[in-house]
Amino acid sequence: MNTDLAPRQKRMRTVLRVLLATAYLAAGVLHLYIPAPFLRITPAWVPYPIAVIALTGLCEVAGAIGLMVPRLRWRAGVMLAAYAVCVYPANMKHAYDQVVVAGELHSLWYHAPRLMFQPVIVWWALFAGGVTDWPFRRRRAFS
Repeated sequence: MNTDLAPRQKRMRTVLRVLLATAYLAAGVLHLYIPAPFLRITPAWVPYPIAVIALTGLCEVAGAIGLMVPRLRWRAGVMLAAYAVCVYPANMKHAYDQVVVAGELHSLWYHAPRLMFQPVIVWWALFAGGVTDWPFRRRRAFS
């Protein structure tokens, strides 16, 4: 899809891809090496929470690497977008239950923007993976 993008927009996609890959890589490493904060926000209905936290960390690391490998990029974008949807219940639990993480109790001023930003993260993964060009590609007129 990204063949229709202007050079400036291609650079922007590259920058956003690197930023997202860096964020997911860091989050993945944290999930693997410091799982306790993530366990506190994991909903009670999630089976085998320790294994799920480790698996989510591996998914984040794999997704970050995939975004940087051209032949894996599209799939990584789709999977990281799906991942962002799947972890939304943990973000909701963190907000609703006012879970203290790293000694911090965050207010609604933290949680509301974070929860509203989740769809942006979904779009970001799809854009970084080259799955969508929206809203940057101009529509072509039908002939």
